[in-house]
Amino acid sequence: METTELLKKVRKIEIKTRGISNQIFSGEYHSAFKGRGMAFSEVREYQHGDDIRAIDWNVTARLNHPYIKVFEEERELTVMLLVDVSGSESFGTQKQLKKDMVTEICAVLAFSAIKNNDKIGVIFFSDKIEKFIPPKKGKSHILRIIRDLIELKPESNKTNIEQALRFFTNVVRKRSIAFLISDFMTDGYKDSLKIANKKHDLVALRIYDKREHVLPNIGLVKLRDAETGQQSWVDTSSLDVRQHYSMEATKRETYLKDLFNKCGVDTTTIGTHESYIQPLMTLFKKRNSR
Repeated sequence: METTELLKKVRKIEIKTRGISNQIFSGEYHSAFKGRGMAFSEVREYQHGDDIRAIDWNVTARLNHPYIKVFEEERELTVMLLVDVSGSESFGTQKQLKKDMVTEICAVLAFSAIKNNDKIGVIFFSDKIEKFIPPKKGKSHILRIIRDLIELKPESNKTNIEQALRFFTNVVRKRSIAFLISDFMTDGYKDSLKIANKKHDLVALRIYDKREHVLPNIGLVKLRDAETGQQSWVDTSSLDVRQHYSMEATKRETYLKDLFNKCGVDTTTIGTHESYIQPLMTLFKKRNSR
């Protein structure tokens, strides 16, 4: 991609997603993702209704008048985006490709993070770690992330979530908020999911396309697996074929919901045919209500 064209794309995504973050997500994000705890701020005179457990007895004895300790939330967080860049993310039959939606979601989360003075980092993965961007602050850092989301060409088309989670838990030592963003069309990562969520606060964002759930009746078509390259002919005019296809998709969806629930991972599902705003808002509000 030419540099001028890339800069235009980065700028377009920046304008759209920063606006969404400022207008919609900032308050919800702040409430949904808490700081590490309470840090001492100052001492002030005791006022009627204050919790007596907060009285600073040393200062009170010295000044012969009750004073209390005031604490503030230690706000700064580290936010990590674990982004699936495998071949299946290039699929999309509705408003946009899955990878384009992922780019916007990541940009919104990144702008929400820096608005709250949080650090943001990214792990791009396929069946290998394609790229690791350590957590930092600042607008220029966000623009670098957006550029890589647009421009990154993965070396592999396959997916290995288990490897990505192991890399994450080994490399990021400090407890963080982590968004695992994928279509989750792979298995074998349950144990790594549990370990990562125990060490960090893990949130799973599942991106899907309608055609991964429902086949249209358009006759005999050749389908190609974007990750393995394997091709097969499918008779979509067969009701049995379409029903079996939908049934398998429903089984996978049920399996994933059960998996995330058992591992204690918050999750939401976002389709390429819809806006990602409402699913994310619902997720944030659900976390805030706990």
